[in-house]
Parts: sequence; structure tokens; C-alpha cells
Amino acid sequence: MRASVALLLTLAASAATRDFDVVVYGGTAGGVIAAVSAAREGLHTALLEPTPHVGGMVSGGLGFTDYGKKEVIGGYAYEFYYRVGQRYGMNGFGNEVSWLHEPHVAEEIFRQMLTGAGVTLIEHARLQEKNGVTKQGARVRSIQMENGDAFTAQIFIDSTYEGDLMAQSGVTWTYGRESGAQYGESLAGVRDKTPLHQFLVDVPARDASGQLLPEISAAKLPPPGSADKAVQAYNFRMCFSAAPDRIIFAKPANYDPHRYALLARLIEARTKAEGKPPALGTLMKIDRLPNGATDINNNGAFSTDFIGGSWEYPNASYKQRDEIWQAHKNYQAGLFYFLANDPGVPAVVRQEMNSWGLCPAEFADSNHWPRQLYIREDRRMIGEYVMIQQDLQTNITKPDAIGMGSYNSDSHNVERIVAEGGFVRNEGDMQVAVKPYQIPYRVMLPKRAEAENLLVPVAFSASHVAYSSVRMEPQYMIIGQAAGVAAKLAIESGTPVQSIDAAALIAKLRTQGAVTEYVPSAQAAALAAARARK
Repeated sequence: MRASVALLLTLAASAATRDFDVVVYGGTAGGVIAAVSAAREGLHTALLEPTPHVGGMVSGGLGFTDYGKKEVIGGYAYEFYYRVGQRYGMNGFGNEVSWLHEPHVAEEIFRQMLTGAGVTLIEHARLQEKNGVTKQGARVRSIQMENGDAFTAQIFIDSTYEGDLMAQSGVTWTYGRESGAQYGESLAGVRDKTPLHQFLVDVPARDASGQLLPEISAAKLPPPGSADKAVQAYNFRMCFSAAPDRIIFAKPANYDPHRYALLARLIEARTKAEGKPPALGTLMKIDRLPNGATDINNNGAFSTDFIGGSWEYPNASYKQRDEIWQAHKNYQAGLFYFLANDPGVPAVVRQEMNSWGLCPAEFADSNHWPRQLYIREDRRMIGEYVMIQQDLQTNITKPDAIGMGSYNSDSHNVERIVAEGGFVRNEGDMQVAVKPYQIPYRVMLPKRAEAENLLVPVAFSASHVAYSSVRMEPQYMIIGQAAGVAAKLAIESGTPVQSIDAAALIAKLRTQGAVTEYVPSAQAAALAAARARK
């Protein structure tokens, strides 16, 4: 008891309130760039990150950049990839930019940018889980961390994947999939039959005794276009190596090979249909990075995506989130061990799998396992403007354009079900081309009555369909840069973030190399700006 009291007194004594012009919560790539942007505008800026690492997925395993059309990426996002190119000496090969990078290189560059801009980086700073936000009317006044430290600011920026600060600020949000009728979206809701990352051979969903195989849901699908609260699959983007000192795939605790019985049947069915065992690259996406590293992602019908494992995440407590992260790790670690060792897997597949291992140069403080779960989608704000399908396809120009996107509408599967004839089918995949589109400033604005000094550049305001394209890491960075400049304009003018001069915002962003028009030469200004800042 005395020890507990002493601990509380120590925490109380060490707790402090610190004041900044801008507080950015969440050291994702979008958060890093938001903080750098605000600091470069001369604002006293803090970046609060719950972990000891910055960069989110960009430094957490996603080294094969989802850029879409490169010409739409400008500003500080482009500067980051320019710095990557300089780090790898790409100019010696007649190039100046690299879209591929090792995780530790990304974090090094993010930290350099933060230091160079004069951002105060505070790590191990997680928002108090309940009552962590204090408001006065529609203004966020302060936020409190788990250790008791509090932060006040004129502008707050929530750049977490989860939207925790946004949610505690009383801002309206949603998750899951809207119906097709809600916004008139043909891609919304439950999906009809889809051809990609799908079972292209018939595999029975049940075993000989009629029992459903693991990793298959018994639920019956509602009609296509129906709304639900299902969440697209998450995974860890792994960094493998084929070097002699690679870390072999260890047998995880509580490993059960039966969990992967469906995969074994899929491999068997494909071998029969194709006349040879499937190549490993058809069971997971293997993208080469510099220095022998890789970015491993989901590929095919049964792969690294833990389908169905993400549904509870948007409403999960911190403790439950940890459990969900561990469940994803257990699934993937078991998958890798199964492919490398199970006698039911063809020898050629096992041999190829065993040519790889975890990369010894990455994630040393987490046993070479990525530190960031790929939270492809979580909470989504319902703000001043909700981006929807037509904003990616037909209504692609905006009066308040702060940047652009161009990546496909890309949502991963949501569930694995029993289809007609008793065969297995995946549901939820969306891979539909878009036109290069403009991203409006309004996408990061809460409704004015809910919060007038909060910007949300990651859990921004979009339908499930629109979020599936805008959610790419370069776009998070693009929106983050705009958030930093918008914070400066709001503070200077003494107005809510909803009332700043959008024309002034756009003009300033363009001087910083931002791209708001799709033309093949659009990156010339971005490159010149990046060179100047470097």
C-alpha cells in the first residue's frame, strides 16, 4: 500500500502542463509531416507519440510505396522520398527519388526532418484512455496523457490511425461500410462476387465430417450493397531477408497446424489445377527493397491478411487492441511456420519459404517483428465534407484542393464465407481504378459546432469507398502538410479552422511544392522545393 501511494505521489510530482501553439497527437507519417509543417511555419510544435518510434507504417514495414501516379505526390511528402533517394545515392544512377526504402531508413529520415524543423518530440506519450480531452464549448483546451502530463495548444491535430483524440473530442465518427443507398455509391456495402484475392479453384468449406474449416465464417451474407460494421483485414507488413544471418521462422506458442487446413487444401487444389505447386509469390506478395530486405504483403485467397480479425478494433479498449495485435501476430507467425515446416506443404514451397527469414537489420527491439500493425481503416470522421465514390471518379475537382490522390479504390477482404455449392469465397475486396482527383481541405475538418481548433488528417472524413483510395501513406503526408499550414493561418487570423482563407492555404502550399493539378511535369516544382530544403 505504501509503495502504491509513493508511486502516485511520484507521478503527481512529475506530471506537468506544457503549452504549445500546435500539438500533434500520433507520430504516423502523416503526423510527422503535420508537425514538421507547423514548425516550419514558425509555430511552437509538439509531436506526441505513444511508442518509442515514429513513422507509423512507413517505418513499420511498408517500404514498397503505394504511390499510384507519382506525378500527384508533391510538397513535403515528395521531399521525404527525395531524401530517401539521397540516402541511397540514387543520383548516382540518374535518379533523385526512391519510392522503396528499408524501415529503419524511413525512421531516420523522419527524425531528421523533425529535428531540422525544431519539433519537440515526446515519445511514450499515450492519451489517457478516458477523459483525456478537456473542452470549452467547441474548443479543445487540453489533452492529458496516461502519465498525468497535460498539453495545451491553440490547434490540435489528431494524426493517429485510430482517431483517438478526435473521438474523445466529441466529434462524430463512424466505421464499417455504408450501404450503397446512403451516398449513392455502387461500390459500397457488402460486395458481390469479386475476382481478386479470391478462391479461383473450388475448395470445400467443410471437412469430411461436415465441420467448418478454420478461418471461415458461418454467417450468411446479406444482399450486395448492404451496410455493416465489418472492417477490412489488417496484417503486419513483414521485412524478410535471404541473408545467411536471417532469423528463421520459429514455432509460435500455441501453434496449431489445423488452423491452416484451408490453406493446405487450397495449395492441393491449385497444384492439381495448375499442374505444379504454386510459387511462394502467389501466396504472399514479395517486393524487394534495398540491401536485400523485402516488404511482404497479402496476396491471393489465403495469405498474410487475418480476415475477420479486425472487426472489433474501432471500439476496442487499449487492452483489447493489444490483444488484437497479438492475435494478428499469432496468425502470421503460425502461417510462416506452417509454410516452412508442415509436411503437407509441397517440398518446393517449403524450400522456398525457408530461403527467407526475418530481417536481422530491422526491428531489433521487437524481435525483428514489425512494430506497427497495418490498420488499413478504423474510425472515420463525419465532418464538414464527406468524400465519397464520386469524388474519386467524376467529381474530381475541388475549390479548396490541398493535394491529390490517384491510387485505386483498394479495400482488402472483410470476411471468408461459405458460398454456393459449399465452397469457400472471400468477400469485401475492392480494387477499382480512379482518376487522379483533388483532395479538399474540408476532408480534415470536424463539424464546426463539434470542434473548431482540431484537424484530422488521417482518420479524415470519408466513406468506406473513398477512404479506400485516399488512405495511402503519401496522401496522409500530403494532408498532414496542409494541416500544419492551416494551423498557422487559423492562429494568425484568430479564426476556427473551418473559417481560414482556403485560397491563402492553397497558395502557400503551392510555394512548398504541393501538387493540385495532374500534369506529367507537375513534380518539377516539388523537386525544386525538395532540393532547396535539403
